[in-house]
Amino acid sequence: MLGLIGFKAPLTSLKREDWVQDLRGEHLLSGLKLMSVKTLTIDGVDVAIEEGSTVLAAAKAAGVRIPVLCHLDGISDVGACRLCLVEIRGIRKLLPACVTEVAEGMEIHTHTPEIDEYRKMIVELLFSEGNHVCAVCVSNGNCELQDMAIEVGMDHTRFSYNFPQREVDISHPQFGIDHNRCILCTRCVRVCDEIEGAHVWDVAGRGADARVITGLNQVWGEVTACTACGKCVDACPTGSIFRKGSTVEEMVHDHSKLEFLVTAREKRQWLR
Repeated sequence: MLGLIGFKAPLTSLKREDWVQDLRGEHLLSGLKLMSVKTLTIDGVDVAIEEGSTVLAAAKAAGVRIPVLCHLDGISDVGACRLCLVEIRGIRKLLPACVTEVAEGMEIHTHTPEIDEYRKMIVELLFSEGNHVCAVCVSNGNCELQDMAIEVGMDHTRFSYNFPQREVDISHPQFGIDHNRCILCTRCVRVCDEIEGAHVWDVAGRGADARVITGLNQVWGEVTACTACGKCVDACPTGSIFRKGSTVEEMVHDHSKLEFLVTAREKRQWLR
């Protein structure tokens, strides 16, 4: 299906010279951008969305909520948290909605007993593999992981706690990072690279040893590339990256700051 972008005038108001004929013999409007539209259903809701869009974007357009932790509007998706897994008819495995492109005729289910159980299990694993002590966390009450646990109905974990030995880096004059609370969503890596352009953050190690690092595995305070903009702090879904001086429940993440910055360059809106 072809759709027209930027066209407001009714077809009857157009003159013959406004039309051109393409190589296939189809009549298209000159000077207009054409887009291919895909039609699909999500939880029984019919959706039409531009080709190349993700299932997550289509779900948002349809008003269907899909849980996410690693996704953040304005930066690329990597499918790290796997909470957005969905069921697509004809495909045996579950697919992450944030990195799966829509296709014509897709029939998608976002909430089934199997999917809901997987999501609950993922959140339980995140709590068991880290050291998340909410009662003493700067983001207690303002934490996306905490909110997700409530959403999926998790009140305990069936898995044994790992109690890993992880470091806290407070060498930066303004910020600190507590690796005990990190869930490896990589939001900090992407927001620093794609919005700020500093690429201070990266991921090192594999498996249980994987962790986010600053610079070339330097302490944060020694990384000269850091502009101290604080975007990584606002992007972090937990209390892992925090502002110095924050105590329990004092951290509030300002995602609207990031949403503004994503379009500021294009719209030349330098002031909020």
